[in-house]
Amino acid sequence: MADTPEPVFQIQRIYLKESSLEQPNSPAILLEQEQPTVDIQLGIHASPVAEGVFEVTVTGTVQAKVKDKTVFLVEAKQAGIFEIRNLPEDQMGAIMGIACPQIVYPYLRGNVADLIQRAGFPPVHLAEINFQAMYEQQQLQQAQQSAVGGDTQPATLN
Repeated sequence: MADTPEPVFQIQRIYLKESSLEQPNSPAILLEQEQPTVDIQLGIHASPVAEGVFEVTVTGTVQAKVKDKTVFLVEAKQAGIFEIRNLPEDQMGAIMGIACPQIVYPYLRGNVADLIQRAGFPPVHLAEINFQAMYEQQQLQQAQQSAVGGDTQPATLN
C-alpha cells in the first residue's frame, strides 16, 4: 500500500496588509449637495511565501466623486497566509482563486466600511462576491487569449 499524504489546508493568519484614505478636496467638497458616484474595483493576487505556504491578497479600491472631483479614495489590501499541501496541481488555481479569497474578503469588506465611516462618511458596504464565477470568467478569458496567441499572463480581476 502506498502512503498518500493527507491534503492540508490551514489558515495561518488573516491581516490588513495596507490601507489608505485620501480626501484631496476636503473641506470644500463636503459642502456639495450632489450625491457622489461610487466606483469599486477588486483584485486578487496569490504568491508563494515558503514551501506549501501562500499569501493571498484581496485588494479593494473605492472612489467617490462629485462631478470630476474626488470626495474620497480608499484603497485596502487584506491578506491571508495559507498552508496548502498535498493537493493536486490542477486544484491549486481554484483554491487560490476561490476558497482563499472567500475567506479573506469579509475582513476587507469590514475594514473598508470602517475606514470610510471613520473618515466621516456613511459606510460603503462592498457587495458579496461570487469568487467561483469570477475565477471561471478569468479562466475563460485566459483560454480565449491563449487560443488567439495572446498574452498568457494572469488577468487582474476587477
